[in-house]
Amino acid sequence: MNHRSRRALALASLAAGVLAAGAAQAAPDFQMPFACNNVWVANTWDGHSPANSVDMNRPAGGGATAGATVVASAAGTVQTSMYSTTTGYGHYVVIDHGGGWKTLHAHLQSRAVAAGDKVKQGQKIGLVGNSSAKYDLAPHLHYEQIYNGAVQKAKWNGVALRYFEKKNYTSKNSCGASSGGAPGTVGTSGSALNVRSGPGTSYSVVDTLANGSAVTIRCQKSGETITGTYGTSNLWNNVGAAGTNKYIPDAYTQTGSDSRVAPDC
Repeated sequence: MNHRSRRALALASLAAGVLAAGAAQAAPDFQMPFACNNVWVANTWDGHSPANSVDMNRPAGGGATAGATVVASAAGTVQTSMYSTTTGYGHYVVIDHGGGWKTLHAHLQSRAVAAGDKVKQGQKIGLVGNSSAKYDLAPHLHYEQIYNGAVQKAKWNGVALRYFEKKNYTSKNSCGASSGGAPGTVGTSGSALNVRSGPGTSYSVVDTLANGSAVTIRCQKSGETITGTYGTSNLWNNVGAAGTNKYIPDAYTQTGSDSRVAPDC
């Protein structure tokens, strides 16, 4: 091999190495696996198995950990949704995000997706629990961001977690910052849904929306508890333009999540 050939091969090898390193950084825009504005404690420690995985629970006074909704950190395809009898994962879900990237969610109370399902960022995939075939656990979510089979140090909203300490993080998942709001669909028995000037049925009706109408949820507010198509909730969704008050019950709005999907009003 002559000098030019050796130099060309060396440059090609260097370029391949640079491309491989670049690919490892081309992760999806991962968000926390919880709905917008949820606050969770991320716990990491030296010796956690596997390394770089994260355990999460509610902070003191922040609500119940068990039964909380877990959502997809990024869009993808469900690769695994099962109960493991051979590992300590219990009920767990793995989502393939493409490009070698996956996320794993373990110890779930229940699973809301099946292998092969396509999921959107912020879509419900299960509930936090303490399931395990090996361990007696307190409720928490075990979470991993995986690249080509190796668990990476997690990033949410483009920011790396601070490892080997307990720290509170606030989810920005599906907050609608880039689109100006979170998407939703009105779901009723077929009749039109009243749009009110505030978060309750005592407020005046300012508009109506037909069943199946697409809406943009600008912000959300707690108010009167309503039972509707999608369960019971005290959340009301402001679907009006900035500076206006047009509220519909979250219980009649399909959002893909049982928790908040937009900022507080």
